[in-house]
Amino acid sequence: MSRLASLLRRTFGVMKEHVGTDHLGNNYYYIPEQKTWTGRGVRARRFVEASNRNEFEYLEGSIPSEWDAWIRGRRKDPPTIEELLNNARYREQIKIKAQEAEEKDRELQAKESAEGLVARPMQAQVKGHAAATQFGQVKISEDPVSTANTFQPGSWAPPPKK
Repeated sequence: MSRLASLLRRTFGVMKEHVGTDHLGNNYYYIPEQKTWTGRGVRARRFVEASNRNEFEYLEGSIPSEWDAWIRGRRKDPPTIEELLNNARYREQIKIKAQEAEEKDRELQAKESAEGLVARPMQAQVKGHAAATQFGQVKISEDPVSTANTFQPGSWAPPPKK
């Protein structure tokens, strides 16, 4: 059979073997290792013919990860329908568990915040621009400084000019 296939390949060109189709309608093909008419070996190839042939309409996830692994040679055999269904079910379970964990985390944060266990984030007050030469330097205030009952109105005077 391989001689006949080899003869057909040499005569009519490359023969591709249809391996499978995914739920999105993409077709997957395999071209076995072969020799050209000069006797040079050509490596085996795996490729996909997308159901969505326009490149600009391609969306992330248009090729299932199992088929992507087969195309890139990370797995030897193409995925089975049972495997694809089990993995889809598993991904849905993970999404549900992630949502539940996120809800529990939100409830815990709300509880801790209500009990005063979590400090509110401080808001930094930045004066000036980071590119300015005086940014971050200590600036002596000329405003009156006093505490509680010791302040007397009109007792403050600006410091003398140097």
